[in-house]
Amino acid sequence: MPGEPAESQWHVFEYEGFEIHVLPQIKTAPEHAPPRTSERFVYIGHVCRHGANAHAPGEAVHFHADGDDEFKTAADAIDDARHVGRSIIDGTHPDLSVLPLVSAHHHHG
Repeated sequence: MPGEPAESQWHVFEYEGFEIHVLPQIKTAPEHAPPRTSERFVYIGHVCRHGANAHAPGEAVHFHADGDDEFKTAADAIDDARHVGRSIIDGTHPDLSVLPLVSAHHHHG
């Protein structure tokens, strides 16, 4: 979409043959919440095989900031997301794993 701020772009980190894609986002305050003095950030992200099409079904593991998470800066959100992405790749994340990506990966061609 045109007119988006430059901050809202994907950051990509390579790790162990995978890619961690992170998109920091400004957290929207609940309507009943008191006005904030400063922005807070969250993130969405996904992990995929190097060079995979992350939008293809089964090619990426998606994750996002927990409901209560918020970060003072986009950089903090990105840093946290990078740790989450690494834990998914390392197999230490409690809920998410790249094993489906590895086992279901078919070579095209």
